[in-house]
Amino acid sequence: MTDDTRRAIRTALQTAIGVAVALPMIVDATGVPEALPGLATALAVAGAFARVMALPAVQALLPRWLRTGDVPRK
Repeated sequence: MTDDTRRAIRTALQTAIGVAVALPMIVDATGVPEALPGLATALAVAGAFARVMALPAVQALLPRWLRTGDVPRK
């Protein structure tokens, strides 16, 4: 995978996370507060998933192009 492709994927993920963080404020601005608990749950699950993906044991299981650091493959 080229560096340009890797950068594009990382930028897309970072943008998606930024939108996910801003989503509660966007929902509040649109006047749909009843959807907030569902959005909060989705954000909590996404945060937990991101934390699990950062564990070294999980990093070792990921393909090389998805790893965030130098994790030796067993």
